[in-house]
Amino acid sequence: MSGPETSSTVDSATKAAVPQASMPLAVLLLACVFAAAGYSTGPMALRILLFLTGAILLFCASYFAVQIAQATVSRRLSLEALDGVITGDDDASYVTDDALKIHLMNAAAMARVDRRHIQQLPAAFGDLFAHPEAALGSLLLRCRARGAATEDVVTRRGHLRLGVRQSTADLYLWTLTRLSERVGADRAANVISLPMMTAGPSGTILFMNDALRSIVGGRVKTLDDVFLDADVAPGKLNRIEGQEGPIDCVVAEVPSTGGRRELYILPATGAVATVRGTEWDAIEDLPVPLLKLSVGGDVLDANREARQLLPMEITPSTRLSDLLEGLGRPVVDWLAEAAEGRGVPGPQFLRGTGEHQDTFVQVTLNLAGDGADRHLLAVLNDATELKSLEAQFVQSQKMQAIGQLAGGVAHDFNNLLTAISGHCDLLLLRHDQGDTDYADLIQIHQNANRAASLVGQLLAFSRKQNLMPEVIDLRDTLSDLTHLLNRLVGEKVTLTLNHDPVLRHIRADKRQLEQVLMNLVVNARDAMPDGGEIMVETENVVLTEPLERDRATVPPGEYCRLRVIDRGTGILPEKLPKIFEPFYTSKRQGEGTGLGLSTAYGIVKQTGGFIFADTVLGEGSTFTLYFPSHDKPAAQAAPAPEVVEDAPAAPSDAVVLLVEDEAPVRAFASRALRMRGYEVLEADSAEAALELLQDPDLAVDIFVTDVIMPGKDGPTWVREALEDRPETRVVFVSGYAEDSFSEHQSLIPNSVFLPKPFSLTELTTTVQRQMA
Repeated sequence: MSGPETSSTVDSATKAAVPQASMPLAVLLLACVFAAAGYSTGPMALRILLFLTGAILLFCASYFAVQIAQATVSRRLSLEALDGVITGDDDASYVTDDALKIHLMNAAAMARVDRRHIQQLPAAFGDLFAHPEAALGSLLLRCRARGAATEDVVTRRGHLRLGVRQSTADLYLWTLTRLSERVGADRAANVISLPMMTAGPSGTILFMNDALRSIVGGRVKTLDDVFLDADVAPGKLNRIEGQEGPIDCVVAEVPSTGGRRELYILPATGAVATVRGTEWDAIEDLPVPLLKLSVGGDVLDANREARQLLPMEITPSTRLSDLLEGLGRPVVDWLAEAAEGRGVPGPQFLRGTGEHQDTFVQVTLNLAGDGADRHLLAVLNDATELKSLEAQFVQSQKMQAIGQLAGGVAHDFNNLLTAISGHCDLLLLRHDQGDTDYADLIQIHQNANRAASLVGQLLAFSRKQNLMPEVIDLRDTLSDLTHLLNRLVGEKVTLTLNHDPVLRHIRADKRQLEQVLMNLVVNARDAMPDGGEIMVETENVVLTEPLERDRATVPPGEYCRLRVIDRGTGILPEKLPKIFEPFYTSKRQGEGTGLGLSTAYGIVKQTGGFIFADTVLGEGSTFTLYFPSHDKPAAQAAPAPEVVEDAPAAPSDAVVLLVEDEAPVRAFASRALRMRGYEVLEADSAEAALELLQDPDLAVDIFVTDVIMPGKDGPTWVREALEDRPETRVVFVSGYAEDSFSEHQSLIPNSVFLPKPFSLTELTTTVQRQMA
């Protein structure tokens, strides 16, 4: 900046300090008045008070004067230092205060505006922003928060970057850089032989290099003026309007900020003859990953971006199949078809080989060269994030589908088991222990119970089991379970418990939580065939921000964390994502059902918690469980329930309406209730039950109905029936969990729930209690 311009600017800064200096001058004059009054005649006390007031004011005036002088000198020195910084800078530079008043401008900034009419920075940038005050104010706020801030601006004259940096407490240095010229120069130096352009979000061409201008015959304004196709398809064959007619080419796109697109025009089948420099060095620095491949699959060359994208080392003997796989067929066959023009058009998704299978790449092949130089040009695009999201979605859909299937299968099995175990109970009533058939009946009964337990695990995974949550202390639960766990792990394995002394409580079904712990400990034991140590740890944790891992997000809050740690063989990385799927097991045939971890997963999720697995092959695994903590004290152990004797015979006039669509279940239930003295009316559907109830002379004391039936479900028909019979009691039975319809049940008075499979005694006792 020239001397006069600097001098005038600094003088203006000095003048700005004059109003500030007027305040201490006024205070000084006032101090003199009070001091003079102190020497005047009058009462001694008044004169002393006036004198002291004057002295204090004199001190304040001196202090203010020194501070203002220091601030003025400091600002002058800062402005002089900044003047030395921005003088000679090719970028337009401005120095302002926090009110955006301009104090300094360099020669490049002076060339943009008329200095005589520009005092505020927004006026200097009226040609860049529609609302410069708002844009600059926002940028200034970001600068105050971070110390510096930048904003890219795209105009018809090119790409600009406005930056601001805080220099002192109240001075800011603004710099306006014209990126189009700099980037264009860099491109010309690095890839001048490749035609390229920069386009805005609306398709306006912001920049074209000389190579592209020589092809299209000069500067054009929009993408429609360059491409014959309506939509530009990156990585595919496109046609551009050349000086001598249409030209086939491949477009490689590099997304930029602000919706801008950098488009590179690559030769297709040698058609772009005007591109200078056909050697591979011409696209070494191109910001698009490219591979040069032989028809046989050898990697002839790779530019820098491709080498950075592919984590594997590329050597002269590397083949594409050494780097990528996943087509479901040999890669060389795909390349051969592409070279012969028989391949499936469009890009293909491939993944890395070996330990790099988490890397996904979208590959588009294009034939290039003639004769002996015939080769394939592969345009790569990193698709790892896309494929990761896709895998997460597919996995969640698969787990949901498996859960629905498991729940449906469990429901049907519960109906069958109800019929089997119920008729077995009826047979046992007619046989005593000395009967030759008694042992066989007991075997049927026991195996039916085992099947019911298996179904319960399926319902646990599908989160449709019945839970009885209560506030519990994990330390007490583990203490009660220690003896059983020690028996499960055997003599070669040591079980160690480490508790947080101030562990908070959780709300869960104690019985189901014990099942989770047993499953995890048994798995840890099986992972250490030669023995070792299993550690079970509990502690309080507070998450101040969401915990994102695997396919779940744990929200912030207070949790009780439980970890089961073993030093076993670990889990193979490719098997880790499948361990919570039902019936998936790595054990030998007959050693496991594959339901242990899936059951744990279902119980934890239904409780509102989270479960994660970490493993190191050969070193062991850690299962981590998060349960939301509760402030309420743990529930006291309930007294043992009284043993219910066989229910006495109901009054002879008690009438039960049994509604069940499964004939075997209906047959068993009706026989069981009639044996207890009830009069039973049967219906195989809700519609049939409502038809029976149309008889006003028919007296019914209690409804026993299935929940899920074809046509109207249980809660629906019961609500209709209760309109005319409001005092009738209700027992709902279902193979699904009570939670699946608890909202409907809460709206129905005098109703209880009995889960399937149920025994003869459970059915009759429940009905008897409802009748009491």
